[in-house]
Amino acid sequence: MNRSRIFAALLCVLAAPAYAQVQGQDYQLLTPPQPTSTQDKVEVIEFFSYGCPHCYALQAHVVKWAKELPANATFVRVPVSFNRREWGQLSRAYYALEATGDLARLDDALFDSIHKEQRHLFSEDELAAWAAEHGVDAAEFRAAFESPGVTAKAMRAEQLSRDYKVNSVPHMIIDGKYIAMGKSHDEMLKIARQLVDKASAERKTAKR
Repeated sequence: MNRSRIFAALLCVLAAPAYAQVQGQDYQLLTPPQPTSTQDKVEVIEFFSYGCPHCYALQAHVVKWAKELPANATFVRVPVSFNRREWGQLSRAYYALEATGDLARLDDALFDSIHKEQRHLFSEDELAAWAAEHGVDAAEFRAAFESPGVTAKAMRAEQLSRDYKVNSVPHMIIDGKYIAMGKSHDEMLKIARQLVDKASAERKTAKR
């Protein structure tokens, strides 16, 4: 092979997309694909539960990862219960803290209390007492926890988990069609980031 051909081959390698993942190894296709809630951005959904130790292990990684997503992507978290009453209470707690404006402040703290401190926070009374310990008005938390808005969001989260065929957590889906895989949390997030680029490129091609 002469030098010009070698140079051309190198250009082909350099021009290959960084998101060239292998289906069945790095990701699975969601069938059928699901509509996303944001039409102008690539949607990344993390299905999780505060009760899941694997979600707890992922939390610190995914928080940093989500902050580094490109402007054309959006990150959405969906708590699930798999019909477990305790996890269902935690899903309601997620949306109740969101309603009181305390989710960003207490998100990690709730994970830590359950997994690091081994606290039993699986009922409204226990969660309200915990919230009060962390500076949230207990009555306000209870009102949010029992509100129609939180009920609707929790029910919607359960429906989404069924629509997306989620059977384990953490579970990350990109743009309603790619399920990120990986042998470790870091590998899954790396693959998910590359799938964001893949989905973004596909959106641009579809607009042409």
